[in-house]
Amino acid sequence: MMGLIRKAWGLVVWIWSTASRPARHLSIGFLALGGFFAGVMFWGGFNTALEATNTEAFCISCHEMENNVFQELKTTVHYSNRSGVRASCPDCHVPHDWTDKIARKMQASKEVWGTLFGTIDTREKFLANRRKLAGHEWERLKANNSLECRNCHSPEGMDITVQSVRASTAHQTYLFTGEKTCIDCHKGIAHELPDMTGVPGWQ
Repeated sequence: MMGLIRKAWGLVVWIWSTASRPARHLSIGFLALGGFFAGVMFWGGFNTALEATNTEAFCISCHEMENNVFQELKTTVHYSNRSGVRASCPDCHVPHDWTDKIARKMQASKEVWGTLFGTIDTREKFLANRRKLAGHEWERLKANNSLECRNCHSPEGMDITVQSVRASTAHQTYLFTGEKTCIDCHKGIAHELPDMTGVPGWQ
């Protein structure tokens, strides 16, 4: 037993002597500690920047968003309602879980290129691309089972007894069974619909 303790102590002494031995000018321990603090600062800066880009103010900082979809949002129940709870741009377009949020931010980096190159910098360009842009969001929400919708709306929290007969029936038939997800029926809930000609299920 004593031999094992001596070996363990010898290992600790070797690690400490290696870590405290000078490199050319600085000890390995100093470099490791410096690396740790640099990592903490990087991580803090990264998260600060991430949260700064996750605000409504950031989302509408480009006129394409402020003059088009944000003006539409302001006329809906998601923006102003009797309960005073407001859904902002990130609430509906960015997942809350960190891993999903990072994946979405990487995906959304393409939108920066769109802004830089003026893809939708006029109302006419926006309207011309609206169906395609809306389609991307609908496909994304369909693929993740309307994850962002479920941040606020859960099937378990729904009191279907106070819903209209039509809504109650639809939720029981499609949502609760998993046959459909929120975005299948609630397209255009916060923004105007594009031209839906040729889209199955739309008149």
